[in-house]
Amino acid sequence: MRGRVAAVHSLFIGASNELGEFESGHCGAVRSGAGGGAGTLLVSALWAIIFPELRKPARLVD
Repeated sequence: MRGRVAAVHSLFIGASNELGEFESGHCGAVRSGAGGGAGTLLVSALWAIIFPELRKPARLVD
């Protein structure tokens, strides 16, 4: 199981690196950095809306 997870992980890392290189070459470094930051904030906001229980802090000690 660990080998399959590692294979999927390396596939996603490799694909994200290729996508980042394409975006930087096509749009420029500053625009792609700003777009990546905006995309990260958008995904984080959507995740917080879809899963509101993640916004609540968990208790460390019961």
